[in-house]
Order: sequence, then C-alpha cells, then structure tokens
Amino acid sequence: MTTRLLLLALLGLVPVMLVPGWTSALIVAGVIVVIALFDFFLVPPPRLVSLQRTPGPMVRLGDPTNCTLTLVNESPKRLRIAVRDAWSPSAGAKNTRSHFDLPPGENTRVVTQLLPVRRGALHADKVTIRSRSVLGFIARQKSFDVPAIVRVLPPFISRRELPSKTQKLRELDGRSAVMIRGMGTEFDSLRDYVDGDDVRSIDWRASARAQDLVVKTWRPERDRRVVIVVDSSRLAARRCRDGTIFDAALESALLLTALASGAGDRVDVIVADARIRAIASSHRSKDPVHDLSVALTTVHPELYDADWEQISSTVLATSRQHALVVLVTALDEGSVSDEILPVLPTLLARHRVVLASVEDPGLSELTAKRESPDEIFTAAAAESELLTSKSLQTRLRGAGVQSVEAGPDDLPGALADLYINLKATGKL
Repeated sequence: MTTRLLLLALLGLVPVMLVPGWTSALIVAGVIVVIALFDFFLVPPPRLVSLQRTPGPMVRLGDPTNCTLTLVNESPKRLRIAVRDAWSPSAGAKNTRSHFDLPPGENTRVVTQLLPVRRGALHADKVTIRSRSVLGFIARQKSFDVPAIVRVLPPFISRRELPSKTQKLRELDGRSAVMIRGMGTEFDSLRDYVDGDDVRSIDWRASARAQDLVVKTWRPERDRRVVIVVDSSRLAARRCRDGTIFDAALESALLLTALASGAGDRVDVIVADARIRAIASSHRSKDPVHDLSVALTTVHPELYDADWEQISSTVLATSRQHALVVLVTALDEGSVSDEILPVLPTLLARHRVVLASVEDPGLSELTAKRESPDEIFTAAAAESELLTSKSLQTRLRGAGVQSVEAGPDDLPGALADLYINLKATGKL
C-alpha cells in the first residue's frame, strides 16, 4: 500500500461523517477495496525486469569506484519503478535509490558510486524493485540476487617513500666504497685508474691492452632472493591505531617488494598462520606489487596460532639458495620463545633472517601518564611490556637475527632502510 491509498482512505471518511452509519462505512470501505484490487492487477510484476550488475575496476582502499546496474523492461507494459541498489556498509555506497519510467523493451543504467572503507572482496547486496501503476494506490515489490564483487586492494600508503628509498639504492651503485670487491658484490665495469684506488682492483690484462692502468669496479649483487613471511595469526588481528597489526605488516611487505624487485632481486611473499594462506612471487611478474596486492586482497587474520615449523619448511622449499628471510610478526614472548626460536637454527643455516614487528604507539603514551594510582599501575604494565620487547630483541640478536621494531606508520620505511643497509654492506 502506498501513501495515495492512505489519502484515499482519509478522503473516504468525509461521506462517512456526512452520513454516519455502518451502511455508509461499508460502502466506502468496499469502494476502496475494489479500487485497490483493480490497481493491483494493473501493476506490472517486478520480475519482468531483467537485471545485470557490472562492477567497476579494482581499486586501492581509499580510492572511489563504482558499479553499473543495467535494467531492461521485458514486459509489454510501461514500467514505473523505484530501484534500490543495496551494498554492504563497508562498500560506502552513495545514492542507492532511484526512480524510472521505462517503456516496453527499453533499458537504462544506474551507476552507484562506491567509496570502500575496508579492503577485500566486497559483495553486493540485493536489488529491490518496487513497481506501481498510473493510479499508484498499490505497489508490488521484490528483491533479487544480482551477484557482483568489487575488489579493494590494500592501500599501499607507504609508496610515497618508494622514490627516496629507490634513490638511495641508485646512490649505492655509484659510491666509491661499493666499488671495492667483497662479499655481496659483482663485477660492474672497467675504468681508468685514479689516485686513491685500491691497487688490488687493477686489471693487468686490460691495462696492458690499453697501455694505461685500468681498474675493475664492483656493484652490489643483483638477482638476490628475498622471502617475506607475513604472520596472519591471532597476534596480527590486534588493533593498532586506525587499523590492525596485519595492515601495517602488509604495508611493509608491499614497500619491500617494490624496492627489492626494482633493485633486480627476486621477492617471494608467504602469508601464513596455522596454514599457508597465500604465496606470491615477483618472478616473471611485470608488476610484482600489483600481483601481491591482488593475492593479499581477501586475506585477513584468523584466530589461530601460527605454525612456525610449517612456515619454516615452506621458506626452505621456496628458496634453496641463500636469501634474506624477513619474518613480519609480533614480538610476543610466548610465540618467540616457544615457536620461533626453535626453528631459527634451521633457517639461519641457509639464510639471513630478520624479524620485523609493529610497535604499539599506545604503550609509550601510557607510560607518560602517572598522575593517579590507576595510571601509575597502567604505566608500570606498559613499561613491563616494553622491557619484555627489548629483552626479546636481545635474545634474537644473540641468536644471530636482526630485528626491527617501529610504529605502524614507520615500520615500512625502517624495514626498507635495513634492506638498503644490507645491500650496502654486502650482507645480502
């Protein structure tokens, strides 16, 4: 029933008030029911509308996209319809309701603007169509399942740091200190000898041909292996500012993948908890960052403990040659002591291992508040947590593992700086 039918019922009260009695009331009610039934059979059924959704291109979190809904009138009657293109709240749909007057056989399109607030595969909700006739007293309504998925990639906010980190790598190739042969370097080119060059770099055969002293130059080795392990267990589901620990870990993996693949190294990314959730590789990939983003789009932390023995076996199977293995996980005392430290000897026997973790910025804020007894107790607990984290870093350092701990916004850059430092010192 529509508003028009309600107004008709109110109008029917006028003759009842002028001629009070059950007879006049029944006559007015009968007339209204007849009109409503007559209008009901005049309304074209909504099932005569053909529907199709065409989702827009995949976007990164924070960027707008859209979805096009195509409606085709397959009935011999003119359709006067109201359409609701429903989406989940996280899709950020705007202006989901519209009205159309479709002649027989005609079609129209509805473009729904979307501004997603959550990454992943966002599924469309039902399309609801309400049809009415010229009289408009009665409307028919039905909801339809019209599948559509909009893929929202991780935001990759840290890409703003990529130009500066890439510039550091380019400067690394041109520094005289790197031109000295050593572990982690490879032959680059020949050039004329200048005062201050290491005499051990002189190429005597080339010097004899050129009849002048020529030295060999070296550069950091390319085509090295980098394996990034992102922990997606229950520890990664913890909230950290506006996101989760896992979101910061993905940012770090994306920036390091972009930097290392741009430097000519091969990058493999493993996302795992109790099982292997996703594996992506830059090998034979034209855009490793995009492929990694697509692979990680639907991966979210699960409330399971990480199986580090299985993760260790997967890392060893992924790269049999020496590689930089980056474990992006939480510095949790139980997890590090009982699960990570036992598998480190196996990894360190073949690879260089780095552990990166997200520091909770709220702990430093809690340690600064000490005005009331409750705040002092909370500050003591926060200090204890920070001391535990430093103790774990010391234990990892003693086991031969470098560690990086920074806030969610700073961890991607800190991990990239560590990679650049390893390249500069020839330890990769």
